Amino acid sequence: MENASEFVNHYETLQLSQNADGETIERVYRLLAKRYHPDNKVSGDETRFRAVREAYEVLADPERRARFDVHYDERSGTHWRIFEQEAALTDQARDQRIFHGVLSLLYAARRRDPEDGGLGSLHLEEMLGVPREHLEFPIWYLKRRGYVETLTSGMYAITVDGIDSLHDDEMGVPDNRLLRRSDDEVPADGAGAPSQNGDGASHDRMAGHAI
Repeated sequence: MENASEFVNHYETLQLSQNADGETIERVYRLLAKRYHPDNKVSGDETRFRAVREAYEVLADPERRARFDVHYDERSGTHWRIFEQEAALTDQARDQRIFHGVLSLLYAARRRDPEDGGLGSLHLEEMLGVPREHLEFPIWYLKRRGYVETLTSGMYAITVDGIDSLHDDEMGVPDNRLLRRSDDEVPADGAGAPSQNGDGASHDRMAGHAI
């Protein structure tokens, strides 16, 4: 689907970044198609297989990919939810919220798939409601601190140090500074145990809360 009103993120479907080259698209497609093919008795999934096939057909065709990229770029800067309620936040406070939001979302993705769990830039933009230019510095910082890494697919993923920083509440912000995620976006298993701060209060912000 290339219509902006029915937008499907084909990069997310194939777990790729927008910069992926043709060879990478082909390789990842073959891997995912094999995994989700209906004949695969272990991991077959017809719905996902059709989505993977559609994504490949779009991204492997230069003209269709170019048209899709136009919609991708138009969509990426349209949501600003993270700042709607607190426009007067300082840059430092705003960045702190984004740091925690990115790590929380990547934690949930890694917990679902420990080996390859990650998220693409557009998914982060949409989930956080942050335009691309406001994510560049936080992603740079989190990568330099060793809290986030880039997978071979081009997706961002949390590292062990990033998980530890959440346990230690190093990237924490007060719960009332975060916007709630909808119920269907919260991992069913709760995505981790709560941490304790200095006065013993429980902070279950690992994935139960998100921007």
